Amino acid sequence: MARFTYTVQDSSGTVTTGSVNADDEDAAVQSLQSKGFFILSIQAEEEKGKGIVIGGKKGAYGKVPGSDMVFFGEQLSTLVAGGIPLVRALGLLSEHAENKNMQICLGMVYKEVSAGGTLHKALVQAGEVSGQLATVLRQITEYVRSQEELKGKIISALAYPSVMALGAGGVLIYFMMFIVPTFAKIFDDFHMELPTITKVVMVFSNILTHYALVTLLVLAGIIWALKAYISTPAGLLNWNKFIFSLPLAGPLMKNMNLEQMLTTMSTLLRSGVSILNAVAVLENMFKRNLVFQNALKAAKADIAGGRSISESFKKTGIFPGMVTQMMWMGEESGKLPDIIVVLSSFYKQQINQFIARFTAMIDPILLIGMGGIVG
Repeated sequence: MARFTYTVQDSSGTVTTGSVNADDEDAAVQSLQSKGFFILSIQAEEEKGKGIVIGGKKGAYGKVPGSDMVFFGEQLSTLVAGGIPLVRALGLLSEHAENKNMQICLGMVYKEVSAGGTLHKALVQAGEVSGQLATVLRQITEYVRSQEELKGKIISALAYPSVMALGAGGVLIYFMMFIVPTFAKIFDDFHMELPTITKVVMVFSNILTHYALVTLLVLAGIIWALKAYISTPAGLLNWNKFIFSLPLAGPLMKNMNLEQMLTTMSTLLRSGVSILNAVAVLENMFKRNLVFQNALKAAKADIAGGRSISESFKKTGIFPGMVTQMMWMGEESGKLPDIIVVLSSFYKQQINQFIARFTAMIDPILLIGMGGIVG
């Protein structure tokens, strides 16, 4: 009998670390799951220091680009579907990976699986347990691909206005620091009574010209204080609420979070993960969005207590009525994963429409903005 250390999460969202005696890892897993725990990690004590830690201190490597993850998922699913053994497929991909960080990561996964470890311990759980690894890998690949495409569209939509804003800001600062002081001296020599807006411009020019260093230090202090505040749970929650309350960015950010949540949920459910464990994964995914995380934690507790999925999500007051109604339809029809796929596609379409409209409107918005600055 061996001793296993574990990290688990209960139905209320509390994370606990401890140890358990069992004949093997499967027995330890079954023992913990029978108590209603969702297992985050488990490892035999004598194997400490030998296993891999994805994203941890072991195997120090940088971030793997999303495009490389998509390519890896496509290759692995193709090889496994073609009958190539998993260990051999991982070895091939590790040998031929062009990205250094990806090569290190795959090498660690390959060693873990080659040593007898299961792939779910290193990478994916649901697909290996259900015997549908190739299908799950394709689903995960499609999910990563869709997120990368969405990220690319947003970056492309913001690139042009960002460059224009930086250019306009640079011109404005140059104007304030070098042009306005010249006119200010002329106005002083003539002892003219100036309009209020001109006085305001001259005050800002004087601050930038004579107190540039102090201004930079004050701005840096404000940014530092804001970051320190956001690093606290209360500050992060208030920041999330503020972002969601913004006129244009708020609805976009909420739709993006909804799309990410629904896409991930559909991938998990179609892979055979239980709804309770799927919500636990989602809760852990939204660490930087406490509005969603708190809502998911409350929903998970209600589901564990016997409340229906749709009622649990509706009770939070965060998710739109259409989401909870469609979830109810999915529960009643027994096709919840398919319904959630439809919902995620809807929100993805909403985001794409917003980006298309924003791109079309950006030229007149910038024109009006530049005109206002000149005025």
